[in-house]
Amino acid sequence: MKVTELSAQKKWNKIPDTGKERLLNNVFCHKCGETTIVEYSMYDDKFGVLLKGKCKKCGGDVARLIELD
Repeated sequence: MKVTELSAQKKWNKIPDTGKERLLNNVFCHKCGETTIVEYSMYDDKFGVLLKGKCKKCGGDVARLIELD
C-alpha cells in the first residue's frame, strides 16, 4: 500500500481491521468480477477514501470508493 495523502490514511485508520480486509477483498474488476485490490494507493475523497490499484487476478486497474460519514 502506498499512502498518497495523509488525510486518507487518517480516515482509513478509523475502520476496524476486519472491515478493511472485507473492503480490500470486495473490489470489482471489469474482467474478473469480484476480486482483491493489490498494489493500491489511497486518496482522500469528499465521500471517504478512494483506493486505486491492481486486480489480484489479472493485474488490471481497479478502484474502490469507501464511503465514510
